[in-house]
Amino acid sequence: MFGRLLVGAIGAPIAAALLCVAAVMGGAMDTGASSPGTGVTSVAAPAVEDPSDPIPAEMLVLYRAAAPTCPGLPWVVLAGIGRVETDHGRNTAVSSAGAEGPMQFMPATWQEYGVDVHGTGVPDINDPADAVFAAAAMLCANGASTAAGLPGAIYAYNHSDQYVADVLGWAAAYTEEYGP
Repeated sequence: MFGRLLVGAIGAPIAAALLCVAAVMGGAMDTGASSPGTGVTSVAAPAVEDPSDPIPAEMLVLYRAAAPTCPGLPWVVLAGIGRVETDHGRNTAVSSAGAEGPMQFMPATWQEYGVDVHGTGVPDINDPADAVFAAAAMLCANGASTAAGLPGAIYAYNHSDQYVADVLGWAAAYTEEYGP
C-alpha cells in the first residue's frame, strides 16, 4: 500500500531510486512493493528536517532549468543535492575537503564537469547557474538519466550511502512540497 502511495507522491523515478538505495543500504521502511530484480521491499527513511524552509526562487528556477539537460533526471534531485551541500547556496564556504561553491564541487571535478551557462568563456564554480548545470552534467554522466542509475549517480557525486539517502529524502520532500 505505502509503495503505491510513495510512487504517487514522489513519482516513479524517485520511488524506484529509493528502492535501489534500500538494496545498497539494507533499508528498514516497508513499502509494500518490491524493486524489479532486487526483491527489495523496504527502504531506509532518511532523516529529513522540516522541508518548509523554502528553496530560494533563483535556485528553484535553476534546478528546474538544469534537470532537462539530462532527460530522466528529476529536478528535485538537484534540489536535494543543493540542500544537503549548502542549503541552496546559503552556506557556500569551502568545505574541509576543499569543495567549493553552491553545489560543492572539488576543483578537479569542476575541471571535468564545469559549465559556462552565461557564455563568459570560463565556468565559475561559485556561480549558482554554472554550478547547478554542472551538477546536472555530472549526474547525467554517471547514470542519472534512469531511475536505476540515479542512486549510483548521486553516490558518484558524494561517496556516502547516507548522502544518497539524504538527497533522495529531500527530493521526496520537495516533490511533495513543490510537485514533480
